[in-house]
Amino acid sequence: MSQVLDTPSAPRPPDPAAPVGREDAAALAARHGLTVSGARPSLPAYVRQLWQRRHFITAFSTAKLTAQYSQAKLGQVWQVLTPLLNAAVYYLIFGKLLNTSRGVPDYIPFLVTGVFVWTFTQSSVMAGTKAISGSLGLVRALHFPRASLPISYCLQQLQQLLFSMCALVVILLCAGVPPRPSWVLAVPALALQFVFNTGLALVMARLGARTPDIAQLMPFVLRTWMYTSGVMWSLTHLTAGRDVPQIVVTLLQINPAALYIDLMRFALIDSFTADQLPPHAWPLALGWALLAGLGGFVFFWKAEERYGRG
Repeated sequence: MSQVLDTPSAPRPPDPAAPVGREDAAALAARHGLTVSGARPSLPAYVRQLWQRRHFITAFSTAKLTAQYSQAKLGQVWQVLTPLLNAAVYYLIFGKLLNTSRGVPDYIPFLVTGVFVWTFTQSSVMAGTKAISGSLGLVRALHFPRASLPISYCLQQLQQLLFSMCALVVILLCAGVPPRPSWVLAVPALALQFVFNTGLALVMARLGARTPDIAQLMPFVLRTWMYTSGVMWSLTHLTAGRDVPQIVVTLLQINPAALYIDLMRFALIDSFTADQLPPHAWPLALGWALLAGLGGFVFFWKAEERYGRG
């Protein structure tokens, strides 16, 4: 009977084709200085990357604005004509047919200011909703901080508003509203609104990147928001003398869109006095800008590495 000795076999060399464990792959990548493609940087580093690309953001927004009406014969004139035509339609329907101009002095400047300022917020939100989902080719082809896209779209809408403001100044002068020192207050009001709009656009950009159907829903949400923001009528006159619950009055007063519209009216129209502003209007406007701007930026940054994937 033969005896078979069970001797341990010599260790085999590692197979190069064998899969590498997760820890081994991470160690190998770290040893060779490799990083995850599109990994989310820290928040301070992300801010620095955006600042380094500030020229791209401004150039991209200007190029989008120039190309917006490039096929139209009137070209950039539509940047002013579009909001003016909207204001004319609202004046005919609400000012004349529904008589919402009753009791509102300087109704045409009142209405045009509301339409222009509201359009700024509306267009920024809609552009932000499609900022990522509508630019997937660019997002997947190049590595850059994705927040550049919604910020550039909001900057484009700000440039559009500045064109409209030139027409607004002409309307104010034709309506007999003289220039006054308070017109300077339009600058901080627009700055706060731009920060608010940008933060909201960043939020909608992340939501729209994950669920593109939101872009189909937003026009209905924005239309409802417009009707509660006093674009075509005075919210003060609307609620005065009526049995409106105090909670509704408070919600209308702290509505950010209505706040920025009222601050612009207060700055530009001499008949729109301080007693028509809601209590603590400027602190509320600042609070909304900080809440939306900072909160929206952090909310968007947290999903940085997921944009363009899936």
